[in-house]
Amino acid sequence: MNRNSFRVGRKIVVVKFPSVFMGILLLVSVSGASALSDDGKRDLDANGSAIVAAPTDRQIADALKGISAAEIEKTIATLVTFHNRSTISSMDTDLPKGEGVTAAADWIESELKRYAAECGGCLEVKRDTFTEPPQTGARPRIVKPTTISNVYAILRGSDPAQAQRMILVTGHYDSRNTDIMDSHGAAPGANDDASGVAVSLACAHALSKVASGLKLPATLVFVAVAGEEQGLNGSAHLAKLAKSEGWQLEAVLNNDIVGGNTTPGDTLQDKSAVRVFSESIPASATPAEQSAILRLGYESDSPSREEARAIADVARSYKRVLGPVKAGAKTAYDFHPVMEFRPDRFLRGGDHSSFNQQGFAAVRFTEWREDFNHQHQNVRTENGVEYGDLLKFVDFDYVARVARLNAAAMATLAAAPSAPANVHVVVQSLDNNTTLSWAGGPGAPAQTGYEVVWRELAAPDWQRSAPVGDSSRGSDGGYSITLPVSKDNVIFGVRAVDRVGHRSVAVVPTPAR
Repeated sequence: MNRNSFRVGRKIVVVKFPSVFMGILLLVSVSGASALSDDGKRDLDANGSAIVAAPTDRQIADALKGISAAEIEKTIATLVTFHNRSTISSMDTDLPKGEGVTAAADWIESELKRYAAECGGCLEVKRDTFTEPPQTGARPRIVKPTTISNVYAILRGSDPAQAQRMILVTGHYDSRNTDIMDSHGAAPGANDDASGVAVSLACAHALSKVASGLKLPATLVFVAVAGEEQGLNGSAHLAKLAKSEGWQLEAVLNNDIVGGNTTPGDTLQDKSAVRVFSESIPASATPAEQSAILRLGYESDSPSREEARAIADVARSYKRVLGPVKAGAKTAYDFHPVMEFRPDRFLRGGDHSSFNQQGFAAVRFTEWREDFNHQHQNVRTENGVEYGDLLKFVDFDYVARVARLNAAAMATLAAAPSAPANVHVVVQSLDNNTTLSWAGGPGAPAQTGYEVVWRELAAPDWQRSAPVGDSSRGSDGGYSITLPVSKDNVIFGVRAVDRVGHRSVAVVPTPAR
């Protein structure tokens, strides 16, 4: 069969795709089609093909190999030396030189400037400093006007038509101990969250090194925020800034507690897995939008959830670079993300939610199994148990794998064409076919290809896909395709694909008559 034909029963159906925007829709009708094909397959399985990993981009793979456990260790160890990186320490005047959150911000800025010098100025390094007002309520964590700095670097996209698109990675560089208001006692914060900052810096270093050759069309932003422990202050400020300035943030990757806890005796830790949390119904959705999402069964198809699926898709393409992870003398597992279909863990929060609140797609990376004796604790030993977020409990090789996954996802999404726009499913009549229509995304090159993907309603990830050929493009530039698959039984999506296989996030359709 050719790429625009599908099997129904004994017949091969060739589908022609005039543009929906021309007002002409061709619905495929096959008489005598049964519920199952001759080989016993349902319509959703008899059409298209099972989704396979996209080809590995050798330039991206080479960039990932530049991320080392040694560099990760150096970053985390340096951040630990600042003793206590409490956000409120920025207002202290009695700290020894080289301690506190401001000293940490200075060092992060210097590292990003070093990377910029190494790549010939390809990175724009910025420090956004603002004053957070005192909090109100019963237990304020900021009691006086407090200076907070977000430090970040921007790698501009190489394609002027797509450079407005942005993918952002972040971690928070502030830390805490048992007392959230203690700005002087030891608060090493090695895992929470020097590990996440190490991921962001490693991505910046690795991808800037190859920027001249890789030439990613979209823009990358590498961030270290403060104020997370006091109430997500830094990320909230940055997300609001992005919204007010019209940043086209397509994906935010927040890394928080990605140290791969190494507590002796913990046999349930999984060093081959990192959790990726994503919201269901967008936090920014209006009541009308929430109602529509529930009516369509799209509660598991928020932009953040599609971002998580895209990250899982990228991991399959780069599994040889990410893993394998040994689990014994003869056993090894591919390093992989595990999609967690909830916004975050119980009783916890993170900086990704600040971006969700402003309507951006954002997910959180967190190690598989946390040890709460090594989070938000004073450094001490009690009854033979060691407490505190110490450097020795971090697995630097694990953090490096998380960083490679982040960098691969960022580079792939930046290399892919912009996601399709105005994606619709036509609901003019009752039938067992599905007609989808869409337009190319902003700045998408003329040679952009597209894939229709689908999955069963209860399936967590995309299962099958059908490529969309040039014949599906109308004279006005719009696209339309009709598949003999019932829209009642599956969730459909459409994603953009370039000539070498970089895939955008998928976009689910809204109904149109």
